[in-house]
Amino acid sequence: MLERDVLTGVSMAFVGGFVDAAGFIALAGLFTSHVTGNFVLIGEQLATGAGGVVAKLLALPVFVLAVGGARLVALATERRGIAPMRPLLLLEALLLLAFLLSGMALSPLRLPDSVAAIFVGMFAVAAMGVQNAIGRLAIAHLVATTVMTVNVAQATIDTLDIWLGAAPDHGRPSRARLWRMAPAIGSFALGALTGAFGFVLYAFACVAIPILVLLVLFALLGAGLERKKPG
Repeated sequence: MLERDVLTGVSMAFVGGFVDAAGFIALAGLFTSHVTGNFVLIGEQLATGAGGVVAKLLALPVFVLAVGGARLVALATERRGIAPMRPLLLLEALLLLAFLLSGMALSPLRLPDSVAAIFVGMFAVAAMGVQNAIGRLAIAHLVATTVMTVNVAQATIDTLDIWLGAAPDHGRPSRARLWRMAPAIGSFALGALTGAFGFVLYAFACVAIPILVLLVLFALLGAGLERKKPG
């Protein structure tokens, strides 16, 4: 169980960092995962007259619809006695594939608020909406895999408490949290670096990397491992 949790957390965090960084470059500063961060950019762009406001305004409702769709998929699979993790992984991979193919077909995306750029970008936003839903519906016991701010803050507090001897129960809960958080934080950072350099070097073709990560995780988890226990 522990090994599976670490594998899942590290894999999903890598995908989250990769897609957010690659999408940010590809879509003229659109956050595909940390969608509330787009509000800051909307304010900046309205104040400076820069483009890209329409895409950022649309990101939130698309994100919400994707989360809602993921919830419906989860409910449907649970009624059949199957845990939702693997079906949702497959859904996310398909949305990223649509992001890759549409991006390659419609490039170059010169204007951030063009129909082509919005069409391509919303596939990435929807994919990250599904991943955020996975974090709440299938792996809620793990740390967040799409936004690292809270994880970094908690890891800092736990590290300081352990160092100062202020952690309760001889620091065991703090060390356990750090064990869960540190790999995800590092993997997210690696994913962001890989996504940024990957897009600069290979454009939308680099999105094949997070798709492959999701499919490998899908295969490794296996139908037997993820089947819901009766009762």
